[in-house]
Amino acid sequence: MTRFTGAGLDLPALRAIDLHVHIEVDDHGHLSMDEELINASAAYFKGDHGRTPTIDQIAETYRGLGMAAVVFTVDAGTALGHPPISSEWIAAEAARHADVLIPFGSVDPCRGADAVTQARRLVEEHGVAGFKFHPSLQGFSPDDSAHYPLWEALEELGVPALFHTGQNGIGAGLPGGRGIKLRYSNPLLLDDVAADFPGLTVILAHPSVPWQAEAISMATHKANIYLELSGWSPKYFPTELVRAASGMLRHKTLFGTDYPLITPERWLADFETLDVKPEAEPLILRENAIRVLGLDRAGINKDSLETPATPAAEEKLTDQKLDIINQVVS
Repeated sequence: MTRFTGAGLDLPALRAIDLHVHIEVDDHGHLSMDEELINASAAYFKGDHGRTPTIDQIAETYRGLGMAAVVFTVDAGTALGHPPISSEWIAAEAARHADVLIPFGSVDPCRGADAVTQARRLVEEHGVAGFKFHPSLQGFSPDDSAHYPLWEALEELGVPALFHTGQNGIGAGLPGGRGIKLRYSNPLLLDDVAADFPGLTVILAHPSVPWQAEAISMATHKANIYLELSGWSPKYFPTELVRAASGMLRHKTLFGTDYPLITPERWLADFETLDVKPEAEPLILRENAIRVLGLDRAGINKDSLETPATPAAEEKLTDQKLDIINQVVS
């Protein structure tokens, strides 16, 4: 397998690209976390649609919605003492569903040089398009210089790094939060990373509550920092986040759900209720992801990524928005 190109995706046909979808079970029934953490997160998000769909079921869901999904696990083997789902397996399974699934890898930063070696192999031999990190769950501080060789490798490989930020549903409601420390998910810990590795695309996953202002400031200040909107129903988004995503950061904000914790149907239906400018919506739902993932280098017309703010264009974009909503709720 070679590096990821997105050649299997029919970009013009995709209605949206979900940048945040978890693979929580493999083909042998092995879970990404122990059952206590899985059950606690299910209770926190109050979902009734199934906590551990298979990768085939996820692919079918997104295929039916006319969307693509970035899929990954979180390798927190050192911190949790629980063997992770294989990122190599996820990459192979995503290749079977290359029309809808985009594989991200996960490596455990606490494994030092071994994590760097695995990251290179995942990109160059298994075709992952980026990486997911969860500092709180993995038990590390992103600004620790011990992890800088990993960030340097990802910068050299030219793939984005998606970091959990803000409030944490994993461990929520358990004594001591099962030892999971929220401070590792303060987005400001990634400001040093973005500054010291300007060629590394850093994506701040989720509304970064209680540090939302910090995240907005960072994305405004640094060209290589992006916001991503998964993990919360849009109806609960902080007002400052909606304003920024609709306005000055409309080219730097990405759609994500946190499926299976939140379904794309629910997310998009709630997104419809927000006061988001029509010209911002297609950027958030798909166009920004195309650029961040490098899919514009796979044949899409780059000129189409800039949306003219004319009355005719705004009317067209409104029609596109309604088309997306009707597709997922019908």
